[in-house]
Formats: sequence, C-alpha cells, structure tokens
Amino acid sequence: MSKFWSKVWAITEKDILMYYSKGPVVIFGVLFPVFLFLAFYVGRELPASFLIPGLLSMTLFFTATSVPPVIAPWEGQTKTLERLLSCPISVEMMILGDVLASFIFCVCLSAVPVVVGVFAGVGVKKPVILTVATLLGALCFSCFGLLFSAYPTNLPSNVMMLSTLVKFPIVFISGIFIPVENLPHWGVVVASLSPLTYFTDLARLSIQGYAFYPVYLDFLVLFACTALFLLIATKLHKRALPKRL
Repeated sequence: MSKFWSKVWAITEKDILMYYSKGPVVIFGVLFPVFLFLAFYVGRELPASFLIPGLLSMTLFFTATSVPPVIAPWEGQTKTLERLLSCPISVEMMILGDVLASFIFCVCLSAVPVVVGVFAGVGVKKPVILTVATLLGALCFSCFGLLFSAYPTNLPSNVMMLSTLVKFPIVFISGIFIPVENLPHWGVVVASLSPLTYFTDLARLSIQGYAFYPVYLDFLVLFACTALFLLIATKLHKRALPKRL
C-alpha cells in the first residue's frame, strides 16, 4: 500500500510542477471567478455575507476544474504519456495523482475568498462545516474535471471548449447569483441536479447561518457525486487511453 501511494504522490508532484503554473490555471481558476464576481457585484448593494459564499463556490469550482481536463491531452500531445505508461503504474494511480494535485491546489486557493471575507467583516459562523465542505467539494469537483479529459483527443483546446460549455451553465444554476429559495419551482429542480448547488448551500450555512437543504443531504450528495465521478472517470480513461497513443 505504501508503494501504491508513493507512486500516486509522484504523479501528484509531476502535475503540480508541470501544469499548475500554466495559463489555464491562472485564467480559468483564479482571474475568471474574480472578474465574474466583480461583474455581479459592481453597481449592486449586496451584503458581503451574501457575496463571499458565492465567490468561494466559484473559486473552488473553477480552480478544481481548470487543469484536470487538460492533463491527459497535454501529455498525449507532447508524447509524455507513452513514457508515463512505460513506468510500473496503473490508470487508477494516474487518476488519483491528478485528483490529488488538483485537490491540493484547490484547497490552498479556496482560503483566499475566506480571508477576503474576514477583512470585509464577514465572520464564519460554522468553521467546521465550512472546512469539511471545502475539502469534500474540492475532491468532488476535481473528479468532475477529470470527466472532460476522458474525451479521446490530444488537443487541449477541444477539451477546454467542451468543459467551458458545461461549466458555465452549472455556475448559473447553482444558487451562486440567485439563492435557491428565490428560484421558481422548476429552477429549484434544475439547481438540485448540480453538485455545486450543495456546496454553495453549505457555504451559505457556514457564513450566513442558513441553508436551503438539510446539512446531511448536502454532504451526502457531494460524497455520492465524488464516488460516481471518480468511478466514471476511471472507466472512461481506460477506454480513451489507447486512442491517445
């Protein structure tokens, strides 16, 4: 078991060193949520306690899904995937290494909105729930990001276009800009299909003190989505791997 995780960690270190200083992380993981947040905030008299949970959700989601979609296409394009497969590692190790790298980077950056909120006078009413929700949300969205890279192409631009087409609607239906309780019935139904909705609900509970869904349901859905995304991503990557070589 120690050899298994040492190999996973080696892949994690490789991903952090090679990919997390590249443009997509800075643009889609950091700058884009900030600009989207400012576009929503400027000119509207909204309390900081309402805005910070939304900023945290966007930062967590976009950061976690910025690099995992393009790791496999990049490695296929640069022919480093063949060298990686020549090592004694499995697809499961590669998947877990990619997820762990995204998870670490995502958790580190998610502290920024919380710090901004503290300086803005926003307190965290339930720090334990926020911490656990952030860890689980980072893991869930990292696994979600890997689903896009299962598309059998070695062109990162194709994968980024596909992931952007999916991520944008998810952000707008997940209670970030309009709370779920203010949505019409059909809006609540649509929002309930997004895992980001449940993290946003936990973030609002931790900072604002109220939630739309029961807390156990929020955690249960995030946990179930994490397991489902990881399982599907592993199966899809096993199918796509021969087509990348």
